[in-house]
Amino acid sequence: MRNIGIGVIGTGFMGKAHSFAYRAVAGIFPGSLRPVLQSVADINGEAAEQAAKQFGFLRWRTDWRALVEDPDIEVVSITTPNVVHREMALAAIAAGKHVHCEKPIAPNADAAKDMMDAAEAAGVVTQIGYNYIKNPMLKLARSMVVAGELGEITGFRGIHAEDYMADSEIPYNWRVDASGGAGAIADIGSHIIGMARFLLGPISHVDADLETIVKSRPIGAGSSERRAVEVDDIARLTVRFERGCRGTIEANWVATGRKMQLGFELTGAKGSLVYTQERLNELLHYRTKGDPRHSGYTRIEAGPQHHPYGLFCVAPGHQLGFNDLKTIEVAEFLEAIAGGERRGPDFREAWEIQKIIDTAVRSSKLGTWQAIE
Repeated sequence: MRNIGIGVIGTGFMGKAHSFAYRAVAGIFPGSLRPVLQSVADINGEAAEQAAKQFGFLRWRTDWRALVEDPDIEVVSITTPNVVHREMALAAIAAGKHVHCEKPIAPNADAAKDMMDAAEAAGVVTQIGYNYIKNPMLKLARSMVVAGELGEITGFRGIHAEDYMADSEIPYNWRVDASGGAGAIADIGSHIIGMARFLLGPISHVDADLETIVKSRPIGAGSSERRAVEVDDIARLTVRFERGCRGTIEANWVATGRKMQLGFELTGAKGSLVYTQERLNELLHYRTKGDPRHSGYTRIEAGPQHHPYGLFCVAPGHQLGFNDLKTIEVAEFLEAIAGGERRGPDFREAWEIQKIIDTAVRSSKLGTWQAIE
């Protein structure tokens, strides 16, 4: 096992999640690469220094460019707001680094394509932070679809709803700044759009309705001056999949009371599957055939039989969590860097998701179905 130098840009929620995962992965997934936390960067020097102490980074910086240029670093994790992803990723790729970037990949599909093209031309490995699909239950669901256990797929209903932007007094910030792209449909909608593609394949057409609920926000905490909001709080999409079925997708960051309603109901001629991230260690399966006296959904519980659950815990029913899914994501990323299977999702998949987001925005403005170009 050789060491591989890691640099993390950003110390917020996702910066911490990446740091947790890089620290944990070698002990849970012994492989050919052992991450060494070389450097963490944040424009807030106090936050960078605190992160270095907490997670064991050898250095901390306030200039992300110095981190990217560090010869001891082979992997750069970008956990900043998406408006700066392109600049950081292109610099890291130019320096020959492998890049792990949080979602959404960029404000728009053109910027995403720039990042994808650069990475593919340089031959570096890329990863996008769609860790929810690393759940063994989601991988099981996909395998059941592929194996035909549900028969011909007839419909998909997906949602990602939270309430972290429901309070109208939350100050105007990068999430609602249109220069960073769309609102809820990009920030959390990208997860359910990506999940739909993971399960059922490409989406060909979209008919979308995007709505802004909170029309303005204070420019700062407690300020009486407000700034108009131009991005969506709720996005409702009707979609056509290339495989022939249709579905609906909702993204909503003002869903009062919801903290993590990321889930789907997938129906087929032979049965259906139901999943929610609120109970992420369970998958509900319904079969159309059988004794009607026993009709209903069967609950499948995650356990050691659903790889890689057993690497975390030998006992069924003890459950994985958010940071465990992030660790699985990092493990698969490092496996790809080491020359193993590239499971992604990579920058190309992130570009495909961003195209759907851009098309949904266009569809909502025009009020018509739009093809994914």
